[in-house]
Amino acid sequence: MSATKQWSITVEIDEDDDEDSTLAHLTLSTPAGHVVTGVGTAQRNPHDPRVPEIGDELAVARALRNLAERLLHTTENDIKGATGEQAHLHR
Repeated sequence: MSATKQWSITVEIDEDDDEDSTLAHLTLSTPAGHVVTGVGTAQRNPHDPRVPEIGDELAVARALRNLAERLLHTTENDIKGATGEQAHLHR
């Protein structure tokens, strides 16, 4: 029987109406007990009808990219700490 591992991710969106920007905060909790965060921003342009209103999605995508980079770095540090050798992980 296989064990289930629980990962959880929390997304918080802050929209600043004065600045027409969106800020996304992501927090990932891993089964190994790591908590990794990522932040992403996106500018909205409600005055240009050619630009879809994707500020939230773009901010979250950028935050996910940032979170992935941090998770990769955290994992490399764990490998170095466990083995004493530098890890070279790739995306």
